Amino acid sequence: MTSADLLASDFATLPDLIRAHAQERPDAVAAADPFRRLTWSELDRMIDRIAARLQRDGFAKGDRTAIAGLNSVEQMAAILGTLRVGGIAGLITNSATGEQMAAMIADTGARHLFLDSAAAASLEGQTVTASDRIAMDGSDIGTPLDDWMAPEGTTPEPVAIEPPDGFNIIYSSGTTGTPKGIVHSHAMRWQHIQRGVPAYGPQAVTILSTPLYSNTTMASFLPTVGSGGQTVLMKKFDAHGFLELAERERATNTMLVPVQYRRIMALEDFDRFDLSSFIMKYCTSAPFPAALKADVLKRWPGGLVEIYGMTEGGAAFILEAHQFPDKLHTVGRPAPGHIAKVIDEEGKELPQGEVGEIVGRSPAMMTGYNNRPDATRAMHWHDADGNLFYRHGDIGRFDEDGFLTLMDRAKDMIISGGFNIFPSDLEAILIADDRVVDAAVVGIPSEEWGETPVAFVVLKDDADAEAVRADCNAKVGKTQRLSAIRVVDELPRSPIGKVLKRELRDAYAG
Repeated sequence: MTSADLLASDFATLPDLIRAHAQERPDAVAAADPFRRLTWSELDRMIDRIAARLQRDGFAKGDRTAIAGLNSVEQMAAILGTLRVGGIAGLITNSATGEQMAAMIADTGARHLFLDSAAAASLEGQTVTASDRIAMDGSDIGTPLDDWMAPEGTTPEPVAIEPPDGFNIIYSSGTTGTPKGIVHSHAMRWQHIQRGVPAYGPQAVTILSTPLYSNTTMASFLPTVGSGGQTVLMKKFDAHGFLELAERERATNTMLVPVQYRRIMALEDFDRFDLSSFIMKYCTSAPFPAALKADVLKRWPGGLVEIYGMTEGGAAFILEAHQFPDKLHTVGRPAPGHIAKVIDEEGKELPQGEVGEIVGRSPAMMTGYNNRPDATRAMHWHDADGNLFYRHGDIGRFDEDGFLTLMDRAKDMIISGGFNIFPSDLEAILIADDRVVDAAVVGIPSEEWGETPVAFVVLKDDADAEAVRADCNAKVGKTQRLSAIRVVDELPRSPIGKVLKRELRDAYAG
């Protein structure tokens, strides 16, 4: 079948799409990183060699690999080679502690660990359960990938892949203990490919600077590969490097998190870069301030789409910012075929306009948390008809047009003197202050009020922190006032831009 036939079908697999692209456009570039470029035929053959070697080692359908490292075409091939033999790619969070990484590898149950020197350094001193180490970067931390793969020209035995079969495990961004392994099926990933394909296609050149172990990255990676576009991988993001790469590669698409957009737009020489090739830009994973969206729309060619949802699935929300400039304070409306509701603390559905927890359902929902049935059940909610929804853990409300405004994470809401305080309200005021570069607000225990809001801010030179706090407090109600403000050089963030508020609370307590 052609790639067009596969994409028009009810279900197809990513490995089959790659095979079709290799047959139709063998010499077109499929993947690139700072050290290597692979055409579709080269990528397809490399995937075959990885898949064939896995089978030679006794790897069977449903088995898992563990893959840990910085973005590279080799890492991309390891993921796709696993899929071609019906395996599940265990995507290990390379930025986690060595102890957490070792626990994730053990959780996958993988025998084969694909890694690079960066991952090996993090794992030093840890007990790693995977017995076979394959060095994706060719270093001496394992058998070099080129030596380990089956000989050139080898092909694996065909494996029939069904929609419910496992595709990958992605680990949640927990800051303590072992993050939960989120299992995605081929059916769920097929939904992601089809949903994104219209904005990509064979002429797409997508730059990805967030890690391949993140669902943020997968939201653009999957439709790019599925539609036959070119994937350009950055090992580590820096604002200038991104713009230089985008200009050189004539990028058409990208997925960035809000902190990356902020750093790019803050560059004094931003306007000297030729970004006219861009068709669409995407953002997800963290709050995206309306003012920053407006700046991107004004100065960066191409459309801008914000995606709000969970790695676990549920409902995804889409804001086409270029189409709805008056809705930049929202995260958009549910994607086609997605259903979302707002519930109260007792689990009762609330009417439009009321504030409550978001729950959602769609064709794109995880299989469950790996080896964590209790945690899987804990996020379930059923409506009156018995339909399964996933709890998003976020607080928000729908406006009269069906657009969702997020208030905060449920766990981050501050209850002070019996009143609910949304940190995002205070953060919006602080970030709008010209003296403030970045800000986060957390709840700190208080004997008098139970909890009280404290701000952590990155300030411009010579700015007076107490003056910033006073001006913020003058704009809010008495119960919302900041009890303290702390100046920091930068806010602690995960690799996909989420502020690690637990670290801020711990720092304040310390």
